[in-house]
Amino acid sequence: MTTQNETEADAEQRPDDEPGSGVVVAFGRQLKLLRGRAGLDRTEFGKRVGYAAQSVASFEQGRRIPQPRFIDRADDVLDAGGVLKALKEEVARAQYPAFFRDAARLEAKAAALSVYAVSAVSGLLQTEEYARAVFQMQRPLLDDDVIAQRLEARMVRQNIFDRRPAPLMSFVIEESVLRRPLGGKKVMRDTLEQVLFTGQLRNVEIQVMPTDRADHAGLGGPFTLIDTAKGQRIAYTEVQDDSRLYTGVRKIRELEARYGILRSQALTPTESSALIVELMGEA
Repeated sequence: MTTQNETEADAEQRPDDEPGSGVVVAFGRQLKLLRGRAGLDRTEFGKRVGYAAQSVASFEQGRRIPQPRFIDRADDVLDAGGVLKALKEEVARAQYPAFFRDAARLEAKAAALSVYAVSAVSGLLQTEEYARAVFQMQRPLLDDDVIAQRLEARMVRQNIFDRRPAPLMSFVIEESVLRRPLGGKKVMRDTLEQVLFTGQLRNVEIQVMPTDRADHAGLGGPFTLIDTAKGQRIAYTEVQDDSRLYTGVRKIRELEARYGILRSQALTPTESSALIVELMGEA
């Protein structure tokens, strides 16, 4: 999370953004030491945990961020006594770019989410191919390893739809977002289908903001309202890889009012579904 008084120079220094630094490297070194103590080469260890020796090498060298299932299995195979498992939460956070990590942690445990999407389909609604296209279009270009890692992390975020009790989720999406064929027409059609399917879940409401609306309350940009299990509401905003988390009452009330007006100006969920079906026919 970026603080209000962060300078532009500070904002450019993101030492933990990618694999190859921070907790990822520390985990890799610890893994290599424990593997050596157990007298296992990478091939044999890989067989026992169900991963290729090449993947083990990537984990040990901090070039790839291990998933929780690997960490659990490695800890057990190496009889590490929980040393690796203790790093699991921090390693998981490293999957995301630094500016999104705090929001990702809050999102995963949220009791409710209200999302206003302006430039692309919300990450929670994206198909894998759509998400890949979004990452490939980023400038400066992302390395292939970084794209693969962020893609996996984005798909993991969608586990929120399997949570019980299910969080209440509301999305307001600009019509222009649904008409922009990122990744090509087939990718966009599949994404529209996923948006339509997700909107049919009982805990999810999806509304489209028509382009031809004369009144529009969301010209200030995208934002998300996050309700925690303890009843606190937090706001998240992001632009150009610069993010803010707000907890102050005044700012929260301002964005709550804005989101309420957006919902009143947008199509109803039923009208939105009908428009999405129409757009699928055009894709």
